Amino acid sequence: MKNHIRFSESEQALFLLDQRLLPDKEKWFVCRRVRDVVEAIQTLVIRGAPALGVVAAYGCCLAAASQDHQDPEWQKVVNDKLNQLARARPTAVNLSYIVARMRGYWKADADIGLKDLCWMWHQLAKDVHLEDISANKAMGRIGEKLLADGQTVMTHCNAGALATGGYGTALGVIRAAKSSGKIITVIANETRPFLQGSRLTAYELHKDEIPVKIACDNAAGLLMAKGLVDSVIVGADRIAANGDTANKIGTYSLALLAREHSIPFYVAAPSSTFDPETRTGEDIPIEARPDAEVTRLGGQQITPAGVPVYNFAFDVTPSRLISSIITEKGLLEPPYKQSIAEIVAKRYN
Repeated sequence: MKNHIRFSESEQALFLLDQRLLPDKEKWFVCRRVRDVVEAIQTLVIRGAPALGVVAAYGCCLAAASQDHQDPEWQKVVNDKLNQLARARPTAVNLSYIVARMRGYWKADADIGLKDLCWMWHQLAKDVHLEDISANKAMGRIGEKLLADGQTVMTHCNAGALATGGYGTALGVIRAAKSSGKIITVIANETRPFLQGSRLTAYELHKDEIPVKIACDNAAGLLMAKGLVDSVIVGADRIAANGDTANKIGTYSLALLAREHSIPFYVAAPSSTFDPETRTGEDIPIEARPDAEVTRLGGQQITPAGVPVYNFAFDVTPSRLISSIITEKGLLEPPYKQSIAEIVAKRYN
């Protein structure tokens, strides 16, 4: 899974494993222009907040590489393309964060030529990619200490290698536990309507020979009541300054169920997912996705034609329901406001 995002400098092309087709087909989606990257992000060819950050970095490379250095307007055009990337999806903060980081290096050397900008951004994009994998492995080492040998972990959506630059956040913790010799069983909630759990999480874990069972989303309460769940670990798309966390729709309900059954609820996320400018979860923009993702399944209409649906892609879990937040910089415990401020300050250290 570590090679599901590949950038070819010689071809000036970004290759993405098309997650819409998994697990049945492994096919590559090729991006040669920024609009291809935006399409890949918006149609869920690639998804997962950390992965979107990595893809955004490579998208900046394509924005620069596609310009003519003799065009007096090239700087304006590149800047416009960066804005397109940053706005491709509103909830996952890693996307805009990485674009801002790439733009910041450009602004620090405002007189840089196009050729040198291409080279600088390509080096930085590779750094962003490697940093993400390194961060995932670090939070895995920190988080696996929360899991005991023989435990069963429930997870929601896909917070594995496919959602990151490689290795995974929530699944990275589980992978690290396996590497330390522990036997961990995973319950992957199917995660309607895009089925990231049943299609992608189960796909990753099965390949890694980690025991996994798929559960319907609405079975979580029953499984917890039966004592079949020891802990819950999820990823995050944005974490507000107070610890409120946006993640795939259904996460909030899962956190409430975990609290009711006295089951620890953990969030695993890199420091790039923290948004100090967003005060609380109420300020996090929640993306609404197309109705067809709910009304159609496998190309077939499954709801009465003309009946509208709710298709919010994310919900917000209040910080009071989160037992700990696992980051590459350390384990955060509630209350989160001060510890999050410290983590953000240490992003590059």
